[in-house]
Amino acid sequence: MNQEITRTEPSAPARQFTVLLSPTRRGARLARLLTTAQLGSWGLPSESAAQIVAELATNAAVHGRVPGRDFRLELAVEACGKRLRIAVSDTRGDRLPRASTHAADDSECGRGLVIVEALADRWGVALGPVPRKTVWAELDLAP
Repeated sequence: MNQEITRTEPSAPARQFTVLLSPTRRGARLARLLTTAQLGSWGLPSESAAQIVAELATNAAVHGRVPGRDFRLELAVEACGKRLRIAVSDTRGDRLPRASTHAADDSECGRGLVIVEALADRWGVALGPVPRKTVWAELDLAP
């Protein structure tokens, strides 16, 4: 009797990274550093992604801060390794971000989402669950 043995191969491990960070300037800096380290361990370029994370995490720390509530950074490689998704969630769903091109020339703020828009292939905002909002950006990865 001939028995055929079928062995299923597990799918490739998903490349995902999630961390909760304090909504402070230090937490925003740590988000950028962790992004660079994680993408380096995955063998992916990190310059644009690190800048996007820096801007989104700073916004979460400055505009999305609620005392006692952390913000969440998520990195995921999607679409069979063709796309990097960056998501930063905070608990100020009542304060929606908007890109502004009207920052004063000498202003130290107001350009974060303009930078995100310039570097990302796509970006947007997802609401919920209440009181959360998630600002996400996607980068297409070169083959």
